[in-house]
Amino acid sequence: MTYKDIASVAGKGGLFKILQPTRSGVILESLDSKKNKLVAGMNHRVSVLDEISIYTTTSEEATPLHIVLAKIHGEFDGDLGVDSKSDNDELRAFFSHILPDHDQERVYTSDIKKIVSWYNVLLNEAPDLLKPQKEKKEQG
Repeated sequence: MTYKDIASVAGKGGLFKILQPTRSGVILESLDSKKNKLVAGMNHRVSVLDEISIYTTTSEEATPLHIVLAKIHGEFDGDLGVDSKSDNDELRAFFSHILPDHDQERVYTSDIKKIVSWYNVLLNEAPDLLKPQKEKKEQG
């Protein structure tokens, strides 16, 4: 599984594995023990994790989500000390530690909550995705 195989659906909690496209959308399966299926059509806003970036104040103006998740994993290895229900100030401090150059005006606390939640889902359901790219190549 890669970040191209996982999506988020606006209004639906959690992450989904992309199973296959259909004429009118895509078939998704929840990345949890329930394995609920969902047919996401044109009226759903589906975001593939591989295409998500975090706004920064650097010249690149964004950092890909997979790099941010790998930094979180490298730094905390599953023990974040925060969760998606943590205080806003704690979440902001946590994220400033991980990505100090994130754009504080365009990255909302709700975005940080999603990232923390997604990290925990991936840690449980697809932990190999969180390893740095170099480490994955050495194993493969």
